Amino acid sequence: MTPSAASSGPGAPGLDIPAVSVTPGGTATTSLTVRNDSDIVEAYTLEVVGDCAPWATVEPARISLYPGTSETVTITLAPPRSPEVRAGDVPLGVRVLPAEHPESVTVPETTVHIEEFHELRTEILPRRRRGWLRGRYRLAVRNEGNTPTRVSFRPEQAGEELRFGFVPADLELAPGESAETRLRVRIGKPVWFGKPAVWPFTVHTTDGAAEAQAEAEASARPATYVRPPLEAEFVQIPIFPKWLLALLAAILALLLAWFALVRPAVRSAARQAADEVVQPRPTPGGGKNGQSPGTGNGTGTGDGTGKEQGGSGPGVPSGGGPGGTGTSGGGEQSSTTIDVQTSGGQTKTGTYPVPQGKVFGVTDIVVANFQGDEGVMTISFGDRKITTIALETFRNQDYHWVTPIEIPANATVTANVTCAKPGTPATGRQAQQCHEVLNVSGVLANVAQ
Repeated sequence: MTPSAASSGPGAPGLDIPAVSVTPGGTATTSLTVRNDSDIVEAYTLEVVGDCAPWATVEPARISLYPGTSETVTITLAPPRSPEVRAGDVPLGVRVLPAEHPESVTVPETTVHIEEFHELRTEILPRRRRGWLRGRYRLAVRNEGNTPTRVSFRPEQAGEELRFGFVPADLELAPGESAETRLRVRIGKPVWFGKPAVWPFTVHTTDGAAEAQAEAEASARPATYVRPPLEAEFVQIPIFPKWLLALLAAILALLLAWFALVRPAVRSAARQAADEVVQPRPTPGGGKNGQSPGTGNGTGTGDGTGKEQGGSGPGVPSGGGPGGTGTSGGGEQSSTTIDVQTSGGQTKTGTYPVPQGKVFGVTDIVVANFQGDEGVMTISFGDRKITTIALETFRNQDYHWVTPIEIPANATVTANVTCAKPGTPATGRQAQQCHEVLNVSGVLANVAQ
């Protein structure tokens, strides 16, 4: 187009720019005619100014005109398809700068109409959700168009098993704005057993502004949806999975096997072992005809209840009369505790001396490391070392003997503890010292004279 030109003094061109419309992402052109009404040859520099400058160009950008001549330049508009380019009217100006008379610079203007376009970017997270009766999803929406819009959602499922709820149900979004809505999916009936049930569904996102524009234009096309629709799944897991049923069946089979087969055999073996333990054993000195007729149970007061050979009543030494060297035929159950406390990096010994005229027959010991200390503990009966234990390998340990270990009079039960590092008791605070306890139990009997 070549509009009429008007003269405005020496060196001033005749200028005019027609209005133009353009759609973001496309291109449009308009023209500008420059006429030299001066009496000299003049060169003109042309430059687009204003909001359109980032995406508008003028060709050629520099022209030279003889007096009384004119030339038409082309202005190309190429706005990007972006929310930054808002719909509506935008002013367009072209600065025309004469080289010989720069004081005669002019800026002709026109209006560029930016067409509307609608575009939504949506995403559903997660695409798959597992649950017994319900699942929750997030719908992220961004308005990539250049005009405000109202966004709504429409779920779609092949059957009617699922129920949907959107919070909020609608979103008002300005160009370039993002927002989220929460989607809750619920099913009415649980799955008790078997395989998980998969329920696929889709969510359509409606651009309300595009729908209103279509209605205003009396268009037959439906409301604009984002294509393809958002696809997701709700996986309904059973209340009782198959592996649980298999596990219950295996446990039931093991219980039946235990009560039917293993338990009777264990009880029979335990009863046999108990019978062997309680059988009477010969005692030094022997009874009549080499037998030991004593019937004491080891819990008396030292007088005994059995009769030994050569004795006439309770407490008679097994060695016969005066001058015998064995133990008396009875004794009393006795127990003593050795408590040892020592600092880290040190060694300390706790002892229990067997009283004069007694013999201590040890049958049980219990070692307690209740703090979880680290180090070494050695237990000795007289000159005989019984065991050496690393403290960090246990909290409580016990030992038992069917045949008592005899410790003579004046000999000692010894607990030797080397503390490497104090442990942490149930209070949760590390102890300052190692602390071990040794309990020794058995029968304390008189020495036969």
